Amino acid sequence: MADTQAAVTGQENPGAPEPAEQPEKQPRSVRVVLLALMIAMMLAMLDNMIVGTAMPTIVGELGGLEHLSWVVTGYTLATAAATPIWGKLGDMYGRKGAFMTSIVIFLIGSALSGMAQNMGELIGFRAVQGLGAGGLMVGVMAIIGDLIPPRERGKYQGMMAGVMALAMIGGPLVGGTITDNWGWRWAFYINLPLGVIALAAISAVLHLPKKRNKARIDYLGAGLLTLGITSIVLVTTWGGSEYAWTSARIMELIAIGVAALVGFVFWQTKAAEPVLPLHIFRSRNFTLMSVIGFIVGFVMFGATLFLPLYQQSVQGASATNSGLLLLPMLGAMLVTSMVAGRVTTNTGRYKIFPMVGGVLLAVGLYLLSTMDSDTTRFTSGLYMAVVGLGMGCLMQITMLVAQNSVQMKDMGVASSSTTLFRTLGSSFGVAIMGAIFNDRVKHVMSERGGALAAKATEKSASLDAASLAKLPAPVRDAYQHAVSAGTHSAFLLGAVIAVVVLVAAVFVKEVPLKSGPATSEEAAPIQLAEAV
Repeated sequence: MADTQAAVTGQENPGAPEPAEQPEKQPRSVRVVLLALMIAMMLAMLDNMIVGTAMPTIVGELGGLEHLSWVVTGYTLATAAATPIWGKLGDMYGRKGAFMTSIVIFLIGSALSGMAQNMGELIGFRAVQGLGAGGLMVGVMAIIGDLIPPRERGKYQGMMAGVMALAMIGGPLVGGTITDNWGWRWAFYINLPLGVIALAAISAVLHLPKKRNKARIDYLGAGLLTLGITSIVLVTTWGGSEYAWTSARIMELIAIGVAALVGFVFWQTKAAEPVLPLHIFRSRNFTLMSVIGFIVGFVMFGATLFLPLYQQSVQGASATNSGLLLLPMLGAMLVTSMVAGRVTTNTGRYKIFPMVGGVLLAVGLYLLSTMDSDTTRFTSGLYMAVVGLGMGCLMQITMLVAQNSVQMKDMGVASSSTTLFRTLGSSFGVAIMGAIFNDRVKHVMSERGGALAAKATEKSASLDAASLAKLPAPVRDAYQHAVSAGTHSAFLLGAVIAVVVLVAAVFVKEVPLKSGPATSEEAAPIQLAEAV
């Protein structure tokens, strides 16, 4: 336990006699660390949810409607590009410093975004915010990976799933409340007090051993990876909306992205300290978890995009409560994640969860694809719960198994890589499912409603409640059938993709989870699980 004190309380001389009251203080110190990490995780997940609700008001004040998508795209690009770099920096120079730096950058971006005077400034400041956000989730996962042995890590899955569910449900509600009562700038300023609390707690309580690495940062590898990721995200963002999928611009981006990633892979075999060591992919489990994480991101963000749209457009639900519409899915995900974590901790076995999760995810998405204009909210809620049960079996298990598959010195890279694949999966999922949805909606509108209906969705297949209410009754009826057809196609694709999770899970090798203290060459042993 002496090593625990050195890591958590900052005691200079671990060999000295322990003060009599120390055993009582230690659990509180550990909980403060975990609370601070969850606040940082909340910052990363809550931001887009809150800002999305505030966007109409922001556009109304700043103008620049034609650049609206870049407020989200700029943030997403910066986050995806920075994610693997933050992981490597933590491995090389220490998790605490890298994590706190990412929080500071995120807070600076938040403050500047709140002070933006035009759309151009807001886009630029959101990119700064995204650079910091890339290190938040990675930092949380890597620090927990450092502090808590894999066998005990399942206990905290419910906590992380709860934060995720709270962000998805509460984000739109909080965003609407803040925007209506305080103004849209507070959608960004609200991050500041939370971030300061997290910084203060981490600075005071968390004392990880410092690392010193004389190797230089792999700038060329980082640059090639950033270029490749940026090109991929732009293809998935612009394809089918800003530009046709076969347009010269999209083809150019695809060529640039492929060339950059091929060059990156080649360079990683030569670099002294690669940004993404390729040897981690020699682990079959790590590679399979990366694939599963990509698919989970693909279907999860697609589901959270189209389910509220379906319930608002077809079932007449209020947009204000859009976060609550996902409660059956998120509640089921939370419960299953907690159960999976406990079972994994108690038994050390985990292969069953990705297998069951793959089945439930595929079945749930297929059930969602059967929804039509007559489906009740109760029925759609049951279907969503099945999807949530599947995601609960997969969300945290992928990170746990990925971290258990690498050495401690690669913990940050493993965490960032898993996070990156999930982020890229979400980009592809939203883009591809969105393209299929839009195409199907416009086709059905043209068939059922004629020229007038087709014109209603000429610019976008997604209409807000106000626009929908203004449509003539026949056109509105045609649109509701079209949205049902669009969600059918999108979720059917998701169900087919989800089958890959089951296939990948079959090949997972159940390597025993480490039950001893987390150790590394650079760090003293740390043993926190029993203190919590």
